[in-house]
Amino acid sequence: MNKKLIQIIEQHLAKIWSERNPSMRLKALDSLYTMDSTLYEVGEIITGHELINNKVSAIVNHVPEDFVFTKVAPVMINNNVGKLLWGLGPKGKPPVSTGTDIAIFENEKIKSLYVFLDE
Repeated sequence: MNKKLIQIIEQHLAKIWSERNPSMRLKALDSLYTMDSTLYEVGEIITGHELINNKVSAIVNHVPEDFVFTKVAPVMINNNVGKLLWGLGPKGKPPVSTGTDIAIFENEKIKSLYVFLDE
């Protein structure tokens, strides 16, 4: 298993999706995502750091401030594809929402991110 890719996908959860400061998040996007990265959500395709940053802001600004994204199972890597099961909820408590991120890596950065929300 590629430890570097595991580290990248885990950092993306902490430094992008749990980060409420857009300028700090943009720095993390620059270091963890390719310049032409794309975020795929159901019904949406968002390309580029600025637009991804705006999308993440729109999401985190609508959840309580004590909510964080956490890894709920070990990350799985298959060649250049990573799978991360995550939860969203109050820090230190069980998640109120869960989902899965599928990341496609290129040159040890996230090129594409597919986000699936559990029903």
